[in-house]
Amino acid sequence: MLRASDPFKLLDEVVSQAGGCAVIDGGLATQLEHHGADINDPLWSALCLITMPHLIKKVHSEYLDAGAKVITTASYQATLQGFQSKGIPVEEGEALLQQSVQLACEVRDDHWERCQSASGPGLQCQQALVAASIGSYGAYLADGSEYSGNYGPDMTLQMLKDFHRRRIQVLAEAGPDLLAFETTPNKLEAQAYVELLEEENIGIPSWLSFNSKDGINVASGDSFVECVSLADSCSKIVAVGINCTPPRFIHGLILLARKVTTKPIVIYPNSGESWDAENKQWVPSTGVSDTDFVSYVLEWEEAGASLIGGCCRTTPSTSC
Repeated sequence: MLRASDPFKLLDEVVSQAGGCAVIDGGLATQLEHHGADINDPLWSALCLITMPHLIKKVHSEYLDAGAKVITTASYQATLQGFQSKGIPVEEGEALLQQSVQLACEVRDDHWERCQSASGPGLQCQQALVAASIGSYGAYLADGSEYSGNYGPDMTLQMLKDFHRRRIQVLAEAGPDLLAFETTPNKLEAQAYVELLEEENIGIPSWLSFNSKDGINVASGDSFVECVSLADSCSKIVAVGINCTPPRFIHGLILLARKVTTKPIVIYPNSGESWDAENKQWVPSTGVSDTDFVSYVLEWEEAGASLIGGCCRTTPSTSC
């Protein structure tokens, strides 16, 4: 498959070749735990970059085999500040961020070569994209604030920009196809991302996704429509959407987003369970089965979603 010469058109190309709606991967951490990884740690799935990188490659491969056209790196909770708290120097932390992209690209390239070999003469496989995952400041805190958006009264736009700047630079330079800003819980952090993309002149596209607890606002209580409008205003953001949000809210959020953007809508909900920050565990509430999850997909696609996958507590069986 020939790649678009303009990297900002890659995502549109993948969606078009998938017939208007492409599959993205599902919960990385969930699948790592399924294979025996202990990630009860402030670094969460990023701990495996240090301890079990081979397992990360295995999970990426499972999602590609299941049909994912976009896979996200194991960098959601990987921050230079988080690595430093573990005694890891900045240079080694940057190398781990780069490794998260390299692992995903290696698996993607191997999968594509195998697919090409199996396709026969004259046929071409679609090469999946690698999205470098960037979690929120709240994810680094590992105290559940990524699900509340409450960073305290002293948090400023400049502080968030200072926190994220170097990680964005390192990940963008590591060779992914795009950046994925995920589980964004408030408008202030979205503003920080938008300004950093422009200030650093990031040369690859991004998507920006928010989380919601009520189907109307993002987690902090900021207007979801206003957050989407902010993302829509940035030319370096090529898709906008919702992740780590209960499936029952997704349809309405897609419709709200469609009122203020014509950019592709990316959605990857969680299973519907809720996170208990104090006990560091998912609590069954309105969790849905794989079958129930799949039943939503046509509805989401009809509402306007262009990229659909899963987030926490979902697996290849769920999202692909």
